[in-house]
Amino acid sequence: MKDFVYLKDVVTLELNEQKCNGCGICVKVCPHEVFEILGGKALITNRDRCMECGACQMNCEKMAISVKSGVGCAAGIIEGFFDGTEPSCGCSGNQASCC
Repeated sequence: MKDFVYLKDVVTLELNEQKCNGCGICVKVCPHEVFEILGGKALITNRDRCMECGACQMNCEKMAISVKSGVGCAAGIIEGFFDGTEPSCGCSGNQASCC
């Protein structure tokens, strides 16, 4: 997974370093090694590896991480590519239920 990248510059992942206590849970739960702990704080080392699963945000006790799960809609784009259809995450314009 070292060279794996979803889509360049589309991820919604944000880290508030001021809130981070360096617990390292983000490093443990991230399936794509997006984070490292350096100098006692988390650091996003490769944001383009993020698949927006939300595991880091859901497990961050200090709420230092935010990500809108699925907003990048990588799965929808990939499906559209293989199906020959327009990329879609199934939102149909309904922002209330949008991924």
